[in-house]
Amino acid sequence: MTTRTGPIFTKVALVGVGLIGSSLAYAIRRGSLAAHIAGTAHTADIRKRAADRGFCHTIHENAADAVRDADLVILCTPVGAFGSVAQEIAGALRPGAILTDVGSVKMAVLRDVGPHVPQGVHFIPGHPIAGTEHSGPDAGFAELFDGRWCILTPPPGTDQAAVDTLAEFWRGCGSRVEFMEAKHHDIVLAITSHVPHLIAYNIVGTASDLEQVTQGEVIKFSAGGFRDFTRIAASDPTMWRDVFLNNREAVLEVLGRFSEDLSRLQRAIRWGEGDMLFDLFTRTRAIRRSVIEAGQDTPAANFGRDTTKQG
Repeated sequence: MTTRTGPIFTKVALVGVGLIGSSLAYAIRRGSLAAHIAGTAHTADIRKRAADRGFCHTIHENAADAVRDADLVILCTPVGAFGSVAQEIAGALRPGAILTDVGSVKMAVLRDVGPHVPQGVHFIPGHPIAGTEHSGPDAGFAELFDGRWCILTPPPGTDQAAVDTLAEFWRGCGSRVEFMEAKHHDIVLAITSHVPHLIAYNIVGTASDLEQVTQGEVIKFSAGGFRDFTRIAASDPTMWRDVFLNNREAVLEVLGRFSEDLSRLQRAIRWGEGDMLFDLFTRTRAIRRSVIEAGQDTPAANFGRDTTKQG
């Protein structure tokens, strides 16, 4: 094994400096992974907040300006904007550069970004499975990726040296790296992330719509379950709108199975089938404990999250 003696990249461009983009900048600085970090945001307010935080060396309004001469470009905008962003930066990408992303869906990224990638640019979609319910450039922190998985979905024929370099980068950010086919990634994330978020948004909306329960009572008497649902439902609405629209097939497939299982639960409760409920709860509790044992969460209150990191 060789020991790295300098930065992996000369220049990294972050197209989008919200929670993930800003956290990447902090992680890059912590690990000395790049000599220069360029960030970009279309709105003046976001650019100012990012500049005030100082996690990038330069902040640009135009994404093409940010990616010029970069040897790693990371798309950190909502996935619905990827196609237009890829078209905007295509002419500024230098040959030999690596183009990747942090989107929660991968088939749509191949569809929307792939056609705009110039010859000689290594396109390797990626997805760090890390985040909080907070958003914006004020929400980032270097430790976001520590111990979390980053899934890379390189298309067939991708240059292996480029894949290895990008994997080294993510490990330098604190992540563990897994490789997966894009379509399989989307069904896995539909069950582990997308549908849970959809359920969270829905249950909070249901509580809000109940005529016999006032909004004040919902807030005042929020028990642990509803409190945790509301945490998930506080996530960025633009990002999640784009996720569901761009992973509709996998989400609908998982929702169909979930609806069938929910109907079985309804029948079990209606007919007093206590053994069925007990067996289900026992099996699912074991899965939850496995999540903790795998290091993907903690049994600490509030999931062990640092409540001082607000955004």
